[in-house]
Amino acid sequence: MSDDLFLAAAIDEAKTGLAAGGIPIGSVLVLDGEIIGRGHNQRVQKNSAILHAEMDALNNAGRRSAADYRRSTLYSTLSPCDMCSGTVLLFGIPRVVIGENTTFQGPEEYTTARGVELTVAHNDECIDLMKTFIANNPELWNEDIAK
Repeated sequence: MSDDLFLAAAIDEAKTGLAAGGIPIGSVLVLDGEIIGRGHNQRVQKNSAILHAEMDALNNAGRRSAADYRRSTLYSTLSPCDMCSGTVLLFGIPRVVIGENTTFQGPEEYTTARGVELTVAHNDECIDLMKTFIANNPELWNEDIAK
């Protein structure tokens, strides 16, 4: 399976979140070529302080062994923040595919220094989703990134 296919699934999650009144960030967790967890940012919908897309996808994947996490890839439409990057490090997820890091860039240098392979797709659809959302909802966006 290709990165494009799994990134498309993350984009679908981002659109689902946006349609529900949330922030358009989506994520999927892939193990052995199969999506085992899907999620989107649900801080607004569930009044959550921590339910970013990556956290939602990992939560929806359920309990997994350390060996499973070490064979998985996390796809996210946006560069993961400190919290989500920390979770990647905690569980030993070796690879993260990022839709875009133009509108926001998490601690990518730190994450790669800790051995995680990052691939940035520079996906135009991901960029457009976030640019439009940020322009129309600056206060909500700043809340999400704790500004």
